[in-house]
Amino acid sequence: MTDVLAVADHRRGELRDVSYESITAGRQLADETGGDLHIAVISGTVDDFAAKLNRDGVDTIHTVSHGEEFNHDVYSQAITQLYDELAPQYVLTPNSVNGLDYAPAIANELDLPVVTDTVDLDNDGETLVATREMYGGKVETTTELEGDAVITIRGAEWPAAEGTGDATIEAFDADIDEDAIGSTVNGFEEVGGGDVDISEADLLVSVGRGIEEEENLDLIRDLADALGATLSSSRPIVDNGWLPKNRQVGQSGKVVTPDVYIAIGISGAVQHVAGMKGSDTIVAINTDPNAPIMDIADYAIVDDLFDVVPELIDEFDG
Repeated sequence: MTDVLAVADHRRGELRDVSYESITAGRQLADETGGDLHIAVISGTVDDFAAKLNRDGVDTIHTVSHGEEFNHDVYSQAITQLYDELAPQYVLTPNSVNGLDYAPAIANELDLPVVTDTVDLDNDGETLVATREMYGGKVETTTELEGDAVITIRGAEWPAAEGTGDATIEAFDADIDEDAIGSTVNGFEEVGGGDVDISEADLLVSVGRGIEEEENLDLIRDLADALGATLSSSRPIVDNGWLPKNRQVGQSGKVVTPDVYIAIGISGAVQHVAGMKGSDTIVAINTDPNAPIMDIADYAIVDDLFDVVPELIDEFDG
């Protein structure tokens, strides 16, 4: 029997969706190896986080109360000590800014291999096969691992764990070397159009190069307002300077998982699809019935957006 340790991800007092997805990925691995699933939640309101993470499939949650926000040195020390204490075979971390910060460090400290940005994991009892995407999602590669490993998982590739669990919640007394902490978070400042976090939106209206001209964005804004939605875009819109970077969906932008994603004039390049394919419901409006976005759309409207969008505005703004 070999256990799995998954590390929760939070920012500014909120757990990230990938924390719940890590439970699903970790439970899958633990079932395949016959072990337990441990969750580590470090810094912040750990007791509150632990209660939220107590979902079906979790065996034990370990809280480390030290500071409020992410800190590389605190996480690295705490996870390394948890690994020494629990002896899990796999350490799962989110493939997020935070996860990619400390995952290589703990792998180096523990002398373990690290595989990043995985989209699937499969264990036959002896060998772990980790699947990754390359070349903008056009190619899948697999890495075979024997023994312990550190793995980062891409958000929106596993469903979020649900239900109420009966995990044991334990405070872990990590021996944090304060002298080894080289930085602290003093505060946050929104810059570069940080007016909204599209990854938190439940309803997104996303626009692509089919809008043709910048002034036509007003039409899409009107639809977003009528629906009470958040406006986002594909990369060409941001590259043209029509919307700020924080509105971009995709591999070079943000991964989003809204309840509804409305893609308007977006062809569906693999880089864009990688950032929104986890949406619950996808609606595509495009004149090209063979556009890649149509392959993943739950509802496809093959028509000119300049005819369809005004009709939608009239319907929902009444």
